[in-house]
Amino acid sequence: MTLRSLSANSASRRANWAALGLSKEDMEKPKIAVVNSSSELAICYAHLDGIAQIVKDEIRKAGGVPFEVRTAAPSDFITGAAKLGSYILAGRDIIANDIEVQVEAALLDGMICLTSCDKTPPGHLMAAARLNIPTILVIGGYQQSGEIDGQPVDVEDLWSGQVGEAFGAKPKFPVADMAENAIRGPGVCSGMATANTMHSVVEALGMTLPGNAPVRANSPKMKDNARACARRIVEMVHEDLRPRQIMTEGAFRNAIATVLAVSGSINAIKHLQATAIEAESDIDVFALWEEMSDVPVISPVRPTGNIRIERFEDAGGARAVLKRLEPRIDTDALTCTGRTLGENLADYEVEDPDVIHALDDPFGEGPSIAILKGSFAETAVVRLGLRDGSRPEEFSGPARVFEDVDACMTAIRDGKIEPGDVVISRNQGLRGGPAMGGRASAILFALDAAGLAKTTAFVTDGQLSGLCLKGLTVAEVHPEAATGGPIGKVRDGDIVRISVANRSIDIDVPASELAAREGPGLRVPASGYLSSFRESVRAMPTGGVLIPERER
Repeated sequence: MTLRSLSANSASRRANWAALGLSKEDMEKPKIAVVNSSSELAICYAHLDGIAQIVKDEIRKAGGVPFEVRTAAPSDFITGAAKLGSYILAGRDIIANDIEVQVEAALLDGMICLTSCDKTPPGHLMAAARLNIPTILVIGGYQQSGEIDGQPVDVEDLWSGQVGEAFGAKPKFPVADMAENAIRGPGVCSGMATANTMHSVVEALGMTLPGNAPVRANSPKMKDNARACARRIVEMVHEDLRPRQIMTEGAFRNAIATVLAVSGSINAIKHLQATAIEAESDIDVFALWEEMSDVPVISPVRPTGNIRIERFEDAGGARAVLKRLEPRIDTDALTCTGRTLGENLADYEVEDPDVIHALDDPFGEGPSIAILKGSFAETAVVRLGLRDGSRPEEFSGPARVFEDVDACMTAIRDGKIEPGDVVISRNQGLRGGPAMGGRASAILFALDAAGLAKTTAFVTDGQLSGLCLKGLTVAEVHPEAATGGPIGKVRDGDIVRISVANRSIDIDVPASELAAREGPGLRVPASGYLSSFRESVRAMPTGGVLIPERER
């Protein structure tokens, strides 16, 4: 193939690269972007400079020329501090755009992305789909959790304990002690929250090498994975193997099945849909989700069950899940290895069948995540986890409506929420948040601490942390309040009905009356980038992409 970097190899371009130390021989080699989101702000990314160096060294050995480029590094616990957490999701699209500005503008031949916390995997996948140049992702790995009195303590324990203590619940250990022990090294949150869910999605899509997800951050295994990916990206450039050849409908089915099988984060739905849109594909992830809804839970990693992420990795992780799912998925899907998923799995055996069960012997029936529709929403997402009767799946009750999270938290603290209520927190959607800011997740932990998680339902147009799995919770309601959706027109006392069996969420208000009511409009002010995000973002059926409607 003709390298893109050669086609634009003008004298001035060569002069710039020569000044960087490239030789005449280097000018003829594949130019590979090493996309690094290293940041000293957040532990999720703190180790990536070291991984980038390993990747660059290996690319050179494999006959390529690496160019390290940096992107934004959004982290829920750090960059979620301002604007009610609005910068978190908005950062996903900054990453994709940042990659385009650097990698596409320079006409580089391929890229390898060091993917870590929640928003970098989808940002990298979106960029790969948009640019459609040979791309492979290196999984950044999960952090080591701590111990107190011989018992494991992680960030989920800390967050739950911190919110719960404010509402009178006794934490697992003193919050101050957990804050000192919950995180003992670099990497993403342990457990099957959004980061590890998306890491597993990357492998299921075929965009990283088999056996890469999940992985202990900075471990010898992770570094070996990085070296293997670095060698492979140079080969992919020579083979001209591109993301749109890999991320087909079959690959998306495989990713959806994987998320359902581990009861992963609901955020995977919008990230997969955004990736499909960026690939200029007509794949409807929401429809595929319902088609795959019979996939059972075969490995309930925390927070769904008690399996810790270390055991899940040691049992084979995403590769073992895909092996178990072979009868239910598309094994003809091409992967970044240049082989099909079936070929990759042919000689593989699950390392611990007690951790990752067979399809005919699941931990729980599917779906672990479902899409609801009805007079209250065109789409909404409910995470069910292990359907063991511990949380209701049918609910009908009067709405208790709150315009912001603080007002809702105050009502819970003051005992004004009663069993049977449907707690509704709105103005937290893609436009209303903006960028789904609002911290709706805190409400769930508050309801749980107040003993109300199993006797109330919670509905929001916002997003939830992948750590959240408490009670009957319906999130990402579309249309959102800010765009005139029913969630913006519901009033205190209106009866809201939720049925998982029927995949429905409805409001007992005549359609004509509901249409005549006024919604809240845009209540949360936004400026700077968040204002631009609000003006450009598309609705949830696109996964919240920023591509103008006319260009899709």
